[in-house]
Amino acid sequence: MRGERLRDLLLDLGLWGLLATPVLLRLDPNDGGSWGQVVVGIFVLGVAVACCRGLPLVSLGLAVGLSLATSPELFTPAYALALVVFGYLAGRRQQRPTWAAPALFATVAALGFALVPLSDGNVSQGFTVVLVLALAIVAPWLTGRYVRQYTRLVRAGWQLAARMEREQEAVADRERLRERSRIAGDMHDSLGHDLALIALRAAALEVDPALGARQQAAAGELRVAAADATARLRDIIGVLREPGAPTTPVGETVEEVVERARASGLGVELTRRGPDGATPPMVDRAVHRLVVESLTNAAKHAPGAPVRVVLERTADTVTVAVSNGAADGGPAASGGTGLVGLDERVRLAGGRLSHGARADGGFVVRAVLPLEPGKATPVPVAAPTSVREREQARREVRRGLARAIWIPLALVAALGVVMLAFGLWTQSRSFLDRDDYAGLRVGAPLAADSEELPPHPLDGPPADAPPEPPGMDACLYYRATMTASVPVYRLCLVDGRLADKAIVG
Repeated sequence: MRGERLRDLLLDLGLWGLLATPVLLRLDPNDGGSWGQVVVGIFVLGVAVACCRGLPLVSLGLAVGLSLATSPELFTPAYALALVVFGYLAGRRQQRPTWAAPALFATVAALGFALVPLSDGNVSQGFTVVLVLALAIVAPWLTGRYVRQYTRLVRAGWQLAARMEREQEAVADRERLRERSRIAGDMHDSLGHDLALIALRAAALEVDPALGARQQAAAGELRVAAADATARLRDIIGVLREPGAPTTPVGETVEEVVERARASGLGVELTRRGPDGATPPMVDRAVHRLVVESLTNAAKHAPGAPVRVVLERTADTVTVAVSNGAADGGPAASGGTGLVGLDERVRLAGGRLSHGARADGGFVVRAVLPLEPGKATPVPVAAPTSVREREQARREVRRGLARAIWIPLALVAALGVVMLAFGLWTQSRSFLDRDDYAGLRVGAPLAADSEELPPHPLDGPPADAPPEPPGMDACLYYRATMTASVPVYRLCLVDGRLADKAIVG
């Protein structure tokens, strides 16, 4: 906590120094300012930086006030960077969208037009304020708002993704435990059947007259021990069987499973390859379980599609593959828990399971199991399932960020073009060509609505214009250039004639 405060303090000091540099360079006496303006500007910027974390709109208001105090058009090189930075931070740090920010922007725009009378009625000043407001304040504010929303969205999205992954892992763990309980149930059925046969044979020996009393007593003890073992096996392992779970016939072969599937209407083709031989019970039950589960899935998700079962045996392994064609209605959704159970069954038998869609739209499940007993293969640590979605979300956010930046900038640029065109049009209405000015002769008849003059004279003289000559009825002012406000042409009239002309400003 203390380290974060120190970091924030250093960042604020660095920001203050960055924003104070243009003030020091552009408001000193050499650039027409004063050291008093420099001191006041740097101090107010320090207050704005101090308030920026808790009251970002106050900081933006202070920067706007400094800029307007320096120039009625809002734009000034000394505070342009401050406007952009505080505009962005106001959008980035504002806790929630309120009416305060739009109200501040509307106030600044209205103030820009309200200051027009103080600048000799130059309406273009109001448009300049709006343009600077849009470019230097509103656009950074929108960018800050977008970045804030993006950060919150990303944080919430990754929390949701992490929670979903934990839930999926929990589901997979439950399915693995369920599969282990099925394995225990299978072992209970198989061992119980074998123990029952042992007890039956021991009972036959117990009553065999060819054996002596000692041998018959030993056979009786063997029968009792087998019966007790069967009871204990039922009590310990039998309770692991899920309520209502279907029991698998003991010793059922893959051929019998396929025949049952064919009898139910499923088109199944069985192919065996390799030599015959004994199969370890764990491997045999895994093969049986995989064929049953795969045929069930094929009947559920691809009804009517042909199914092929391939059993291939080598000297060391047994490979079983179950594949089905594409469903008529397209691939069906599946939770995937059955495959998790199959993977656990195959893994505990020492093998590996693979599955996936085929190029023709079908599906295949394949397992390779060792014939020699061995340890279970380790569970592979898979990458989080949200990695692909995360990258796609990042690309979408980048495109959204580009839209959030470029669309406002394009709108502002369009506004600027309109304002520039309007300004040039209004200036052209008061522009007097140099040749036309040279052709005007003192003493010649001249009126304000004369065809020799532009339709609209300026509202008044420029700020530094010299006093008008005495005795004049009126003086008209026209632009000497299209882009600059000075110099201007002054034409003074007496009794409808040109009495004086000069270039002032």
